[in-house]
Amino acid sequence: MHILEPTVFPGGVGKTWQPGDFEQLLGDVTSRVFDVYADSTVVYPGHGDDTTLGAERPHLAEWKERGW
Repeated sequence: MHILEPTVFPGGVGKTWQPGDFEQLLGDVTSRVFDVYADSTVVYPGHGDDTTLGAERPHLAEWKERGW
């Protein structure tokens, strides 16, 4: 078993390598970040531009549909 940390980047969640990891990561990000914090919450990713949850939230369904 491996543990995934919820990671949000502009345009998606962190890269996943194992089958099922993306679904788990997106679920964790949704329940532990998007369902908890306000749209004004600033995200400082390890790389890429800073963003806010409000800028990313409308795209959750797109991320799920594309699968990465």
